[in-house]
Amino acid sequence: MGLIYGYDISLRPGNVARALARLAGLAPPGRDVPPLEVTLTGGEPIALPFTSQFGSGPVNCSTGSTLDLDTSLKFDADDALRAHAQQSGSGPGADGRVRVGYTYVTLRSVSLLHPGYASVECWAATSRMSRPFARSAGVRTVFTALAAGSGGVCCLFDTGDGAPEQVCRLNGEIVREMAGGPRFPDRGALVAAWSDPGK
Repeated sequence: MGLIYGYDISLRPGNVARALARLAGLAPPGRDVPPLEVTLTGGEPIALPFTSQFGSGPVNCSTGSTLDLDTSLKFDADDALRAHAQQSGSGPGADGRVRVGYTYVTLRSVSLLHPGYASVECWAATSRMSRPFARSAGVRTVFTALAAGSGGVCCLFDTGDGAPEQVCRLNGEIVREMAGGPRFPDRGALVAAWSDPGK
């Protein structure tokens, strides 16, 4: 099995639409797919320039189901992303940004970490695409900024292989701590450090 690196953002369910709208802003313009009509938990509608299971039919996850989305994202070029673009034979675009796709997005209306939260998980489809997720400071900045801009309480970098995640952002602060390390010996300790874990 290949690398499946990604970023997991935990946030209140009421902030999911804001997170998805910000994520949509990272999609390459002019993507040749019709808008995907999604009904979120609570009945809130949103249109996204993505597909779901590679289809464009309306998706209803108002009852609290998991939603899987497919897209590609563009990031400002840095050395790691330029190397990825060179390897893929595409190079940065005219806007100086590098496309990484497919990027898969899994929206969980109930986070695996805390039932009072939702999660937005963004992960690269292949090992080749996963490497810039791990190596690029620019990619990390985009996802920590996405967490900040959408009211996310925590952003984790996840290698997807069962190894401990790295905490990238917590309660509005950039951090570099391993889940399973001295500060957060287990997931319960991590959640207990959130700004409002019991609400």
